[in-house]
Amino acid sequence: MGSGIETINAPKVFIILVNWNGWRDTIECLQSLEALDYPHKEVVVVDNGSTDQSVSKIQTEYPGITLLESKENTGFAGGNNLGINYAIEKDADYFWLLNNDTVVEKRALSALVERMEENPAIGICGSKLIYYHQRDTIQALAGGHYNKWLGVSTNIGGQAAVDVEINPEEVEDRLDFVIGASMLVSREFIREVGLLNEEYFLYYEEIDWAARAKGKFKVGFAPESIVYHKEGASIGGKQALPAEKSRKSDYYQIKNRLKFTASFYPLYLPVVYATVILAIFNRALRGQWNRIPMIIKLMFSFNK
Repeated sequence: MGSGIETINAPKVFIILVNWNGWRDTIECLQSLEALDYPHKEVVVVDNGSTDQSVSKIQTEYPGITLLESKENTGFAGGNNLGINYAIEKDADYFWLLNNDTVVEKRALSALVERMEENPAIGICGSKLIYYHQRDTIQALAGGHYNKWLGVSTNIGGQAAVDVEINPEEVEDRLDFVIGASMLVSREFIREVGLLNEEYFLYYEEIDWAARAKGKFKVGFAPESIVYHKEGASIGGKQALPAEKSRKSDYYQIKNRLKFTASFYPLYLPVVYATVILAIFNRALRGQWNRIPMIIKLMFSFNK
């Protein structure tokens, strides 16, 4: 196992996949997990209130897998928290929150664990994320930098060539948070910081987690952990062109931009409000008139 953790002493890792009407992606992800070289792991699939054939399809393909069913869609945070709580009861040392719309390379998990074992101050560690459909291009090196003035984040290494030279220490110095597509989280982090904030439902949960952990834990990067990500596959998220971004994605990105700012950087809220007003003009230019009342309403009710 690379620089290696001895098999006999390998920490126990629970891999948590959250599925919502995406059984095809989930099964492809599970197939890639079979090739992982990490010895001490268990996979948990959380079905987040799917309305398609997800449960039966996954159980048919993987009859022995642990599949937890939520009666309703509780969002990214709620689904992952259900898996984390199950893994805590099973004495997990680490929790690998992995998007179901990913495919991983053989050493993806080993590299994450090795980095966190090297530096116990790291509470969350991220992977080298590469676009699934554009494998010569990086989505992010672990995560991103958060701009308090604008209330938005920028992926570190985003859009760079996949073979670009990387200085892992420089990446970690710039990291404000780890992207939720691949996050290895320690049990100590959960104990001290708590679970994901379910009030966000979608987007900004990872940034909120990192903000709550500031001064207690560092965020890390494992460059040899390679994960291919379809990004936004379920709801038409970030990778979609602005005009094609789903209404649901638009709603939660704007709502949670305001919510997070109000919670952690309230002095910056007037400037973030200005960016939301600009977003209204942008939607008008695109002819997305039905989104304008939604955004205006969010400006006055984002905490509800």
